[in-house]
Amino acid sequence: MKAIIPVAGAGTKLRPHTYTQPKALIPLAGKTILSIIVDQLREAGINEFIFIIGYLGEKIQDYVNHQYPDIHSHFVTQNDRHGTGHAVELTKQLVGKDEVIIVLGDTIAEYDVRQVIASPYSMLGVKKVDDPRNFGVAEIEEDGFISRLVEKPAIPKSNKALVGIYKIVETPLLYGCLEKLIQSKADDFEDFNLTDALDCMIQQGAKFQSFKVDSWFDCGKKETLLESNAILLKKFGGNVFEDNPFQNTIIIPPVSIGDGCVIKNSVIGPNVAIGEHTSINYGIIKDSIIGAYSNLVEIVLNNSLIGNDAEVKGVSRNLNIGDNTAIDLGGGKL
Repeated sequence: MKAIIPVAGAGTKLRPHTYTQPKALIPLAGKTILSIIVDQLREAGINEFIFIIGYLGEKIQDYVNHQYPDIHSHFVTQNDRHGTGHAVELTKQLVGKDEVIIVLGDTIAEYDVRQVIASPYSMLGVKKVDDPRNFGVAEIEEDGFISRLVEKPAIPKSNKALVGIYKIVETPLLYGCLEKLIQSKADDFEDFNLTDALDCMIQQGAKFQSFKVDSWFDCGKKETLLESNAILLKKFGGNVFEDNPFQNTIIIPPVSIGDGCVIKNSVIGPNVAIGEHTSINYGIIKDSIIGAYSNLVEIVLNNSLIGNDAEVKGVSRNLNIGDNTAIDLGGGKL
């Protein structure tokens, strides 16, 4: 089985961070969004990955080659972004007739990957939501099989939203439906949804079962990214500092602090993830994500997202600044 991970999106809701960093490489609980997905699949025995890259794709490629030199990785470039269906269609030659599991590059969920892979049927991950109109929706029969899939229905007949995890057995049929979908709308220059191709498969007789995910972490915007960071820090445990190596500093778990960080005269936590080689002096930080190689001085941060190579001086609350930024907010020592 091969894994397909589309990571070509621009991540506009996480700007300014995604101007210089792919959304999939945004730090989360001491890891990255992409590394959490890849690690989950590798633990289930998958070792061949197809990454669909586009915007800042060279950073994805460099990260994968450096972080996962032992996996068999392919990179397919989606130059013109026309949706997930268009992205997956680009992998046709690499997949052939092999079964695949497709995980969208911003989808982190807890589920039994081995059980999904072992099923003789195609499988789609679902989660009950309050308002299904912004999602692909699965209509599920009493026998557990899916009868219909609809992308963002105006009047939903189901509250089971597709979470972005798809295990496909009948891959030739999938690519046939994708090709048919793209050809039928070739002159419209619109997005081609994977949901529509999957519904085409169902209407042609493919059997799809749903599986419920235990948790579904939203990494689409700053507020939900910080919430996901807090939940995952509790799950992963963060760093455990039996002997606090930081001068005159209090650590309130859970926190994740990268290698090479210098922290003095500060209170860190709870729910804080700090990238490697970051320096903090006279800081009070909680419920925040701080990028690598940043420098924070005399600062109070809460519910903040700070990019890599950023410099912040002064006192503030609730920041959302990108990479390579320097800000001096003034103010005296804490």
